[in-house]
Amino acid sequence: MSEYHEPVMLQQCLDGLAIKPSGVYADLTFGGGGHTKAILEKLTDGRLFSFDQDQDAEANAETIDHPGFEFVQANFRYIKKYLKLYGVKQLDGVLADLGVSSHQFNKAERGFSTRFDAELDMRMDQNASLSAKQVINEYSEADLHKIFGLYGEVRNAKTLAAAIVSARNNNPINTIGELKAVLEKFAKRGRENKYYAQVFQALRIEVNEELKALEEVLLQMEEVIKPGGRLVVMSYHSLEDRLVKNYINKGKLDGHEEKDFYGNVLKPFKALTRKPVVADEEEVERNNRARSAKLRIAEKL
Repeated sequence: MSEYHEPVMLQQCLDGLAIKPSGVYADLTFGGGGHTKAILEKLTDGRLFSFDQDQDAEANAETIDHPGFEFVQANFRYIKKYLKLYGVKQLDGVLADLGVSSHQFNKAERGFSTRFDAELDMRMDQNASLSAKQVINEYSEADLHKIFGLYGEVRNAKTLAAAIVSARNNNPINTIGELKAVLEKFAKRGRENKYYAQVFQALRIEVNEELKALEEVLLQMEEVIKPGGRLVVMSYHSLEDRLVKNYINKGKLDGHEEKDFYGNVLKPFKALTRKPVVADEEEVERNNRARSAKLRIAEKL
């Protein structure tokens, strides 16, 4: 399991969920099953629904033998629909470890990592129609500019979009190596890897509709989690963290507040962490993925 994906801040996530042995929970991002297995160890007659759209994750789930475990091969944005199918009205807690699993990064042919040369893919659901190759070769210059700037916070997004369109007019950009050959002209010397990571993040978010899916699932949490239940979300970049923070603190994804007649903010959750929880130095040293992780915990009012 640890080769597949070592769970980040595992103990902090479990503490945040405040697991009841007979409770009903959801792990929105099964991955290698690290968080799932740890939750199941704390359940007696409770239930756990673990979601993942990646076919590789499904193979991992088949190794788990627990009467209360149910693997759902679907994007977590459909949580309400699937809980209804299983006859579950509300949950005692939801955990979401956002981001890409180590397994996806380490499998060259998945096209997530700049360390390998492979076809530009980046689909978390391998049956999905849109790949990174299509985004790079088919999106307009204006759309490329928008996703690089918005999702990757790339400083020269406009120039880069123009360069990609110019390069693909000569030859299609189908592989990681071909894309990096265009990117290297725009990266600061000595900071190339950071620049590549920003561009790849932008492509991955676009291909998998990551922010849209996160927005959709957050808006379902008010209905899905019972009063006193916990919402535990770990994000890996500021775009995700901002959505989670806004939803927990303001009740709205855009950060605007809605107040009642007495001036109280109308929101379904109460933050239990004033600032996001971050991994300690020892964990960061052991697991590089923990470096950028931010954990927020909230309780349903």
